[in-house]
Parts: sequence; C-alpha cells; structure tokens
Amino acid sequence: MLSPIKVLVVDDSAFMRKTLTGLLNSEPGIHVVGEGVDGEDAVQKVKTLLPDIVTMDIEMPRMNGLEALKIIMRERPVPVIMVSSLTESGARETMMALEYGAIDYIPKNLSSDITNIVHIKNDLIEKVKIFGRKRFDVKRMVKGVRTVPPLDYCLPVGKNEINVVIIGVSTGGPKALQDIIPRLPKNFPCGVLIVQHMLPVFTSSFAERMKELSPMEVREAKDGDVIIPGLVLVAPGGFHLRVRKWPNGEHHIKLSKEPPLVHMPSVDIAMESVAQAFSEHALGVIMTGMGQDGKEGMKAIKRVKGKTIAQDEASSAIFGMPKAAIESGCIDKIVALEKMAEEIIGML
Repeated sequence: MLSPIKVLVVDDSAFMRKTLTGLLNSEPGIHVVGEGVDGEDAVQKVKTLLPDIVTMDIEMPRMNGLEALKIIMRERPVPVIMVSSLTESGARETMMALEYGAIDYIPKNLSSDITNIVHIKNDLIEKVKIFGRKRFDVKRMVKGVRTVPPLDYCLPVGKNEINVVIIGVSTGGPKALQDIIPRLPKNFPCGVLIVQHMLPVFTSSFAERMKELSPMEVREAKDGDVIIPGLVLVAPGGFHLRVRKWPNGEHHIKLSKEPPLVHMPSVDIAMESVAQAFSEHALGVIMTGMGQDGKEGMKAIKRVKGKTIAQDEASSAIFGMPKAAIESGCIDKIVALEKMAEEIIGML
C-alpha cells in the first residue's frame, strides 16, 4: 500500500488554510502534514516536514510566495502549486512563479458557490496526486528562461510546405513554451497559433511575457485577426479559437464560446479548423498536459497530410496529451523539448 502524499499548505489566510486542508484531507491517499502562514514559515517547514508537494499563496506578509519559491527551489526543490488570485496582478505573478520553478497553479476563487468549490477541489486533488507521486526532476523546472539566441532560418529555394504551426499544450505549458517561442527567429516564414489551457486573465499575461522574450511578435488573439508570417497568436482563455479561410486566400481567426466545454480554448477544435483551412500546409505540435485534448485535432491534421510532432515523455511535465496522440498513430516525430524548436524549423 502506498504511503499518503504529504502536503504542506501555505497561505496567510486562516480561512484558505482551513479550506484547502479540509479539501485535501478529505481525499484518501493525501495527508496535509502542516500549514505555513507566510513565505518564511514555508521555507522552514519544507526543511523540517519534508512534504511531497506544497500549495503556496503568492501575496503574504514578511516573505511572499515568489521569494519563498526561489529559496525552496534552491535549497530543497519540491513540486509547488501556486494558489493564484484571479486578477491581472495575480496572473503576472503566476507567470513569474512558473519561471521560478512552480509546477502549476490553481485559482484562488473559493466562494460560497458549491459548484465552483467542487471544481477547484477536483482540480487541486488531481494535480496533487499527479505531482505528489510523479518522479520527475524538479530542478529541471528551475533552470530559468533559456538565454540562447533565436535559431537562424533560411528558407530553401522552392520549399514552402508549411504555412501555419499550431501548438496544443496544457499543464507545464507556459514553462515549456519558453523553450520554443523565443528560439523562433523574427523571419519565421509562417504564422504560429498557441492553444494553452488557461483561464482568461492568465492568457493575456502569458502572451505579454512571451512577447518580452521573443523576437517574433506575440499577442493574444482577437476575433478577425489574420494569420501572417512572423506573428504568434495565443488563444484567449474562455473562448474557442477557429480558423476560417476567406475567398481572397487569407486565413482569419474566429473566436466563440460554443460549444461550452471543460477546456476553453479546446486544442481539438482549433486543430480541426486548422486542418480544414490549411490541409497539408499545417504543422501540428502536441505537448505536455493532462487528458487527451488534441488527439482528435492531431489526427485531423494527419488525415489531410499535414505534419505532426509530439513532445516526448521524459521532457513532459505531464505526458497525457502527447501520449494520447502518439498512441492514436498520428504522430510523425516524437521530440524532446530541448530539440522542439529545431525540429519545428526543420519540418517547414
């Protein structure tokens, strides 16, 4: 019988500590071994209690969650899930936390709405179970933003097979994409679409951070945007992104809230529309994430003779989405994250 997953809950709010502890302790196989009231308390209790995983608030007195996270990752790396407020400031800080080594985040939106509490409970428990048991190199998450320059690119004469690259990703995605998008050169010859499972307020902050790191233009997609070379469009949270081909040959973004699904944006919906609009001129990339979203989309791209790449298991924070696509038989190449940018360029 497996020993319980040991969790340290850190938050300056007594209400949040009690709520999170109650949610976690209600699940067999999970045991909250301690609570921290601020960052300094967290750093010490990580050393003394030796938790398997930590939930960490960001805004706290004495030492905030970001400073505590940096110390923990330096002195005793352990998986950390950030508890983030649903504000623009909270979103920016969450993006920073993911750069510093946090494995994921949950929204700090525990209201009296029982449906919302149940959703957060299920999400939290699922992530604690996965990351508390998963054996992966936490130090790898702390390596920071890669400082290598963008790759050189020169389009071979007569070669222009791919006109759009679409990347589907979920848990672990923001960190993984920092190893790819900044490496693509400014003269990248096609448009890039990113479908990252993320809440609305977080996708805009994520796009802004990618823009700061990348030679290409990066921004959150808007309804009616035209897909052009050298432009990276991030699907906004809370919407599905589809591509429509106009009679003049342009490809435009269409955003909608239908159908209402667990994942909005949906990787499958976006990729299926790309397959229809671009056919063999599309390159689909499926990366780290829980579940199977993207499997049908990658199959659609493969059916129209587009190209497909999946991230390998060793470099994925969670291998669910790539594994599902690989097992469906629609993947051309399985690639480590460190080689993904080079492989994308090589398949153009």
